[in-house]
Amino acid sequence: MHEWGLMQEIIRIVSEEAALSGIVEVTEIEIIAGEWCNVLPDALALAFDCIREEIRSGVITKSTVLVLRIEPALAKCRQCGHTFTPDYRLALCPSCGLAVAALISGETFRVNSFEGRDFNEN
Repeated sequence: MHEWGLMQEIIRIVSEEAALSGIVEVTEIEIIAGEWCNVLPDALALAFDCIREEIRSGVITKSTVLVLRIEPALAKCRQCGHTFTPDYRLALCPSCGLAVAALISGETFRVNSFEGRDFNEN
């Protein structure tokens, strides 16, 4: 399950960035995951829950929430310019019937944002 390693790295990076920003507690982490980014959303959420429960100190706490947004897969035909939702990576364009489409979204995997409270907040 590579989602475990991905989530460990996400938590490490968010923790470092939050500390540099003066955040003492991260309340939310938002991740954008493309439909075809080869990450299983349920496995990623499970990894987050398990890792979060094991953390004893730091800016990530048991109350930190993971928000996972799924980016739909979209393709654009290089021949006719039609944009469509592909069924497969090598999909036929529903407009002209050629298999010359390029995937234009759906492979993203990134931390979009994180929120938290700084030392001045109660």
